Amino acid sequence: MLLRFQDKTSGPGTFHIWSEMIDTFYFINREDSWFKSLFVRKVDPRKDAHSNLLTKNEESNLYKVQFHNVKPECLDAYNKLCEDVLPSIHADKYYPCELVGTWNTWYGEQDQAVHLWRYRGGYPALTEVMNKLRQNKEFTAYRKERGKMLLSRRNQLLLEFSFWNEPVPRKGPNVYELRSYQLRPGTMIEWGNYWARAIGYRQQNREAVGGFFSQIGSLYMVHHLWAYKDLQSREDTRNAVWQQEGWHEVVYYTVPLIQHMESRIMIPTKASPLQ
Repeated sequence: MLLRFQDKTSGPGTFHIWSEMIDTFYFINREDSWFKSLFVRKVDPRKDAHSNLLTKNEESNLYKVQFHNVKPECLDAYNKLCEDVLPSIHADKYYPCELVGTWNTWYGEQDQAVHLWRYRGGYPALTEVMNKLRQNKEFTAYRKERGKMLLSRRNQLLLEFSFWNEPVPRKGPNVYELRSYQLRPGTMIEWGNYWARAIGYRQQNREAVGGFFSQIGSLYMVHHLWAYKDLQSREDTRNAVWQQEGWHEVVYYTVPLIQHMESRIMIPTKASPLQ
């Protein structure tokens, strides 16, 4: 490779020297790339999708998490509206879905409501519920009124990790923490392998509620849901786990898999089965 430039302070042989240096640099780079290519990990042929390897196939539960950012002045009215409508859908066997929990964020993104639904029967159950709700005049009115109160909303469809507990109704009072992790693409199986061991360290105070990973929406997202009596209990529980042999290794090996992480502390609303 040739590099042409004018340098009045250099002697006649400067151009030739710089040319040789640049050629040598590119040669080393090419050699280095070739050398590294010998150690590239080969891709093992897959026999099944990641979701089938990580979830509870026999149950086929599908989850939907909804994040609603509410106008600050409308939050009380929004909560009242949800309390009037959502439990009736949960209790009606005509709809193959269950309201797992509904919360307001306390610390994290403010004036936000979070709803978690479970569809027993997977995607067919989700489709059935959506079709039936279109014919439900009360729900249609609810959506119209709710829309006046929202700044934005988003959702994700999730599957549950096979090694986590299935969320079940819980008596309160509790505060809940939703820890959300954006993983590097291609690392979900590795994350699952580490957390299959790690969850055993986090069962001492029944704090583990549920663990999920995204299927539709933001991909390579993981959500871990925890329950604590209060914030001090959360602090004590999290500190205690560091005394257990093996926990530090889980943290050491899983942190590099994360691109972004977020924590929400949430308070259950009156309509929530998780109190």
